[in-house]
Amino acid sequence: MPQALNVLGTPLVPCSYDPLTGFFRDGCCHTDQHDLGSHVICAKLTAAFLQFSALRGNDLGTPRPEQRFRGLKPGDRWCLCALRWRQAYEAGVAPPVVLECTHARALQYVSLEQLRAATV
Repeated sequence: MPQALNVLGTPLVPCSYDPLTGFFRDGCCHTDQHDLGSHVICAKLTAAFLQFSALRGNDLGTPRPEQRFRGLKPGDRWCLCALRWRQAYEAGVAPPVVLECTHARALQYVSLEQLRAATV
């Protein structure tokens, strides 16, 4: 995999190893053509966002041991789908973003100004 860049144009930095995040579960918001959800925005989750996501059918807070998923809680960092983050942004509940850990592909869905407005 070629070296990925973040939205700042520098090398992508890991988002989280605990919980282990990323489409490839490598701790980074790496992506490729198989990542149809574009899990490219590294965010520090909030209770408001977790509730927002659950109400839209993606309950990230409930543990799912059969999928080796412990469930997420406020304060966890996680690679989010770009479109879900944009929906949350438009609804006023977007979680804070870690720019250094957010893949450059995010800029296909949201602007750098939007991401900066929600920076950790």
